[in-house]
Amino acid sequence: MKNLALRSLTGTIYVALIVFGIITNEYTFLCLFSAITILCLWEFYGLMNGKKDLQICRWLHCLGGWGLFMSFFIYAKGIAGYWIVAVYLVYLIITFISELFAQKADPIAHIAHIFLGHLYIVLPVALVNLIAFLPGCFTVTVYYPTLVLAVFVFIWINDTGAYIVGSALGKHRLFERISPKKSWEGFFGGLIFTLASSLIFFQYEPVTPLYQWMGLSLVIVVFGTLGDLFESLIKRTLAVKDSGTAIPGHGGFLDRFDSFLLAAYAAVVYVLLIQSIQN
Repeated sequence: MKNLALRSLTGTIYVALIVFGIITNEYTFLCLFSAITILCLWEFYGLMNGKKDLQICRWLHCLGGWGLFMSFFIYAKGIAGYWIVAVYLVYLIITFISELFAQKADPIAHIAHIFLGHLYIVLPVALVNLIAFLPGCFTVTVYYPTLVLAVFVFIWINDTGAYIVGSALGKHRLFERISPKKSWEGFFGGLIFTLASSLIFFQYEPVTPLYQWMGLSLVIVVFGTLGDLFESLIKRTLAVKDSGTAIPGHGGFLDRFDSFLLAAYAAVVYVLLIQSIQN
C-alpha cells in the first residue's frame, strides 16, 4: 500500500511537471526538455560504465548531447539557420580525434556507446523542437505546445488502458522473450483508449481533422510500445531491473521516458509528412 501511495504521488508530480513545462511557454519547454536530455543521457552512460566496463566521461558527452538539443531549439525558434548544427559537428570531430590519444582498451566500443546514447536519447528529444514551433511572420516562429502535449497524453493514456485491459483480460503474450507481462489484449486495449482520447484534442483543436489526430494516436501507441520494449531489451541485456532509482516507485528516468524516445521519432516524421502533403 505504501509503495502504491508513493508511486501515485511521484506519478502525479511527474505529470504535473511535464504538463507545466510544455504548456507554459517556450522557455519552460526548453528547461524541461534540456533536463530530460541530460538526466536520461547521464543515466544511460552510468549503466554503460557500470555494466560494460567503459569509461565514458558523462559530464562531457552529456554536454555534447545537450549542444545538439540546443542547436535544434535555436534553429526551430528561428534564431539561427540550420548551420547552427555545425557546433555539434565540431564536438563530433573532437570526440573522434580524442580517441587517438585516450588509449582506451576498446575505443570502438567507447565511441559506439557514446553516440548510441545520442542517437537513442538526444536526437528524438531534439527533433521534438520541429513540431513545437510553427512558422510566423517573416523569420519569427510561434511556440505551439499542443502537439508535444498530445504525444505525452497519448503515451499516458495508452499505458493506462494497456494496464487495465491487460490485467483483466491479458492471456496472449506480446513479446514474452523481452517483456513477459505485456499482452496483445493490453496492447489493443491501450490502442482503443488512445484512439478515443484523440476526440478530446479534436474538440480542443478542430482545425486539425479528426483522422489526423487519430493517426497520431495510432503512431504513438505502436512506437511507444516498441520504445518500451527496446528499453526492456537494454535492461535484460545489462541484467538490471530498473534503469535507475531517481524516481521513487518508478525506477529511473529512462524507465519513465522509454516510450517517449521512440514515439518522438515517429511523431515528428508523421507530423512533418502531414505538413508536407498539405503544403
